[in-house]
Amino acid sequence: MAGHQAFDQPDRASAGETWRKVADQLRSRWPKLAELMDENEHDVLAYMAFPRQHRTKLHSTNPIERLNKEVKRRADGVGIFHNEPSIIRLIGAVLFEQNDEWQTASRYMMVEAFAQIDHEEIDPILSIKAA
Repeated sequence: MAGHQAFDQPDRASAGETWRKVADQLRSRWPKLAELMDENEHDVLAYMAFPRQHRTKLHSTNPIERLNKEVKRRADGVGIFHNEPSIIRLIGAVLFEQNDEWQTASRYMMVEAFAQIDHEEIDPILSIKAA
């Protein structure tokens, strides 16, 4: 059973069950890896508490990696910074520009789907309570 099967499950309970089965299969040969899996199951599978259509976007680091590449590209163009505030200004400008692009581009995640959080079986941390 491959480890990626946990991520293919339809819900958090099934993913957790598959995750633990994989950890148990690895336990005799790689006990440290199995222990690491035991300790980190909740963190690794936390994205499954969100609506299904957002899960692929949440478990991916692609947007962060693209942002880091853009910051690096701009910093490489400058070369040497005079001081820390100049670095902060450049990175702040890149982040501000990216935020503007995200605001005006097609939405990365549909906000309406977050209304489902109270209607599906969701992690209690994400549950929205009425005041």
